[in-house]
Amino acid sequence: MAQKYIIGIDGGSQSTKVVMYDLEGNVVCEGKGALQPMYTPDADTAEHPDDDLWQSLCLAGKDLMRQFTGNPDDIVGIGLGSIRCCRALLRADGTPAAQLISWQDARVTRPYEHTNSDVAWVTSFSGYLTHRLTGEFKDNIANYFGQWPVDYRTWEWSHDSEIMRKFQIPREMLFEVQMPGTVLGNITPQAAQATGFPVGLPLVCTTSDKPVEALGAGLLDDETAVISLGTYIALMMNGQALPKDPVHYWPIMSSIPETLLYEGYGIRKGMWTVSWLRDMLGESLLKDAAASGVTPEDYLNYRASAVSPGCDGLMAVLDWLTNPWEPYKRGIFIGFNATMDYAWMYRAILESIAMTLKNNYDNMCREMDHFARQLIVTGGGSNSDLFMQIFADVFNLPVRRNSINSCASLGAAINTAVGLGLYASYEEAVARMVRVKDLFEPSAQNAALYEAINKGIFKDLPRHTDPILKKSWEIFHGRLNAEESIQSWSNA
Repeated sequence: MAQKYIIGIDGGSQSTKVVMYDLEGNVVCEGKGALQPMYTPDADTAEHPDDDLWQSLCLAGKDLMRQFTGNPDDIVGIGLGSIRCCRALLRADGTPAAQLISWQDARVTRPYEHTNSDVAWVTSFSGYLTHRLTGEFKDNIANYFGQWPVDYRTWEWSHDSEIMRKFQIPREMLFEVQMPGTVLGNITPQAAQATGFPVGLPLVCTTSDKPVEALGAGLLDDETAVISLGTYIALMMNGQALPKDPVHYWPIMSSIPETLLYEGYGIRKGMWTVSWLRDMLGESLLKDAAASGVTPEDYLNYRASAVSPGCDGLMAVLDWLTNPWEPYKRGIFIGFNATMDYAWMYRAILESIAMTLKNNYDNMCREMDHFARQLIVTGGGSNSDLFMQIFADVFNLPVRRNSINSCASLGAAINTAVGLGLYASYEEAVARMVRVKDLFEPSAQNAALYEAINKGIFKDLPRHTDPILKKSWEIFHGRLNAEESIQSWSNA
């Protein structure tokens, strides 16, 4: 019997990754298409230039198929995963009527405003890509998170006229929606020519990037939490039912039909902050890494591993991109002395990510009255043994890393395998396709140190820094005139 293959699409903020898997979850080959830098003319705007999302998928698809040495007839389906909380405004024919709007844009935090008469459809990025790939005006319901009129009880568009008015998107402007694991359509000849994917392949629903990553990580039980390291760092656990007015978490639709995940507060521009430091170091880091014969990332981890846990008091407040209702917040490093260099800064960022997530996790679990027994950490950042050990020590829990740690594409492949009947259940598919690579156990000494730092200092940092940042915001954004600003500072 011939080997069968599935393609998983992982659409992100900085690139589109396309991975081909066999039915045992082994990577056969992978392709990647870079996205251009966002168009960000001001603090509220973040748009993808040109037709960048589609072009990056075409580049990734052709890159993948160039590497594939098997029989294209043995490829059985494609799972489409794409980033959430974005908007695509389309003409009646499905072409973009405006630049695609990123999740980092302030407009996606507000109801839709119909200011462009060319717009006939308001959809997600996965909806737009579904149309480009299949010609259908269909999408998966589980990708609609945030400012969308979704009924979480029925997994359909709301039939409540008041809710439809609240979100300001008429029903006729919304795509037809389907459950995760169902076929949206088939690859058209035009899409096959553009992407290299075989014509006629079924395109299967997954869900948005974070829940599909949780599926690819193997999250099926109530004793595990998943941390997804990406531009946005997310924290997820399995959910049982729709909670009533939760404060520290919210329900999201899982990639498994009619099941929920609970998501705690994450970190905006989380791993981007690591890239920011790496890129800012530029030639200095490249030179040091080359002299040691390693990659810049490996060199940073090597140097930071020699820094003592806690970084001798150096800490970071990770507000490089804050919520629209907190525009005054900024990223902060505090606690430098003259002996510290970029290795301290790098480790301080990793520790601050872990402690921020730990505090969000504690708030979430206390409200739910349920705590996890282990963590799974996914995403490219989990390649760092140092980072994995920091998570284990800060959370004081065993931390698991899987063989495939950038696993959104694997989750898309699992959705496809079950949706096409290649596995009878998600439990069977996960058991066959997800494998543990290693486990990091916490150090009792380091766990005690991080708990003291977190509870004694780190958790309260914003309470002390926010008032200063608010005053700075008032001065630099004209909220006070010069005389009032001086008086405000003198009274501080």
